[in-house]
Amino acid sequence: MPNPPGGSPDPLLRASPDAHPPREIARLVEGLGVAKARTDTVTFLVLAVLAGAFISMGALFFAVVTTGPVLGFGLTRLVGGLCFSLGLVLVVIAGAELFTGNNLMAIAWADGRIGTGAILRSWVLAYAGNVAGCLATVALVAWADVAALGDGAVGATAVQVAAAKAVLPAGAAFARGVLCNALVCLAVWLAMAGRSVTDKVLGIVFPITAFVAMGLEHSIANWFFLPWGMVVAEPGAVPLAGVARNLAVVTAGNLLGGSVLVAGVYWAAYLRGGRAQGEG
Repeated sequence: MPNPPGGSPDPLLRASPDAHPPREIARLVEGLGVAKARTDTVTFLVLAVLAGAFISMGALFFAVVTTGPVLGFGLTRLVGGLCFSLGLVLVVIAGAELFTGNNLMAIAWADGRIGTGAILRSWVLAYAGNVAGCLATVALVAWADVAALGDGAVGATAVQVAAAKAVLPAGAAFARGVLCNALVCLAVWLAMAGRSVTDKVLGIVFPITAFVAMGLEHSIANWFFLPWGMVVAEPGAVPLAGVARNLAVVTAGNLLGGSVLVAGVYWAAYLRGGRAQGEG
């Protein structure tokens, strides 16, 4: 964006090695939400499909690395979380539209910068594209027979992960979805604070590693884990009703965690009543 004639540079655009402070992050996230709402449908869908594929790659990396653990439960989950971070790193750095991260668009909606129709359109397109990307990746992974790695041990891990998710009680799945997307959106928030690729990667890795290590639930990742587990498993080992329940309640939990607990809270802190412009 060019500077106005005779005006001083936008403070958000001044060269600085320092991270953006929280108030500026709120303004940046709000502006990004407006831009996303104005993105044309084809571009948005293409980027959403990419995001589903990227998250699936992180999930696959997690499954391979945590197969045959020798480090013990906690350290294995830690390493798996670091590997899963690949997905959001690709989304943020390479550029893609992820439903869970896009829940931060609620900050622009709360400030009146975008309408309800625009935000719902963006969320629906992102979710649909993410699902398509995940399912396409499942098909490629099945075709590549990745489950055969480790003499079939990776396939056993895929089934174990999917089966555990399918029997998770609805209340627990919802709560884990809320907590998960609070951390995912905080990872995006921290990435927005950075001014370099290194800054952004470091901002992403710790929250994402934490949610994976703690066994929280990410709806888009589950669109890879659950179908892949069903493909690999014997019929009935991963119950379809449990799969549907998990995807529905985790999606609802993710939506609450990202749009209310992160976007809503930071809007109240920094943008409410024009506070980002120093009013009030």
